Amino acid sequence: MSERAPPNFDALAALAIAAARQAWAPYSGFHVGAALLCEDGTIFTGCNVENASYGLTICAERTAVVKAVSEGHRRFLGLAISTDLDTPASPCGMCRQTLAEFGPDLSILLVGQGGSRRLVELSQLLPDAFTPSELLAYRGTGSAP
Repeated sequence: MSERAPPNFDALAALAIAAARQAWAPYSGFHVGAALLCEDGTIFTGCNVENASYGLTICAERTAVVKAVSEGHRRFLGLAISTDLDTPASPCGMCRQTLAEFGPDLSILLVGQGGSRRLVELSQLLPDAFTPSELLAYRGTGSAP
């Protein structure tokens, strides 16, 4: 079995920064971009899209996941997230849970506008995540998707 090359986080960071420029953030003014690397090398970007009905707002990370899943992708290797802040910002809880649906071993690069970066694992951001395995164990059914 061949070992996978680590994600090219420089390329993902550049795409996340570019995606943040597309954000629709007229209420918060907080622009976020994400670039998600799939197992086959395909990259999906996303930006946050705010709504006057705040509950309908979608984060950049979930936008990228929805785009990937809608194109048939289920395995993700890396994610870069860029925000307007000078220092790196972590994804919100809803995004963490969405990402955990597809595996807790995701490497995430957090990028600040000041050039600072922090590489973390999803399992660090969301320890003891509720995953498909837990739900299937509760239901007494087979393995996770």
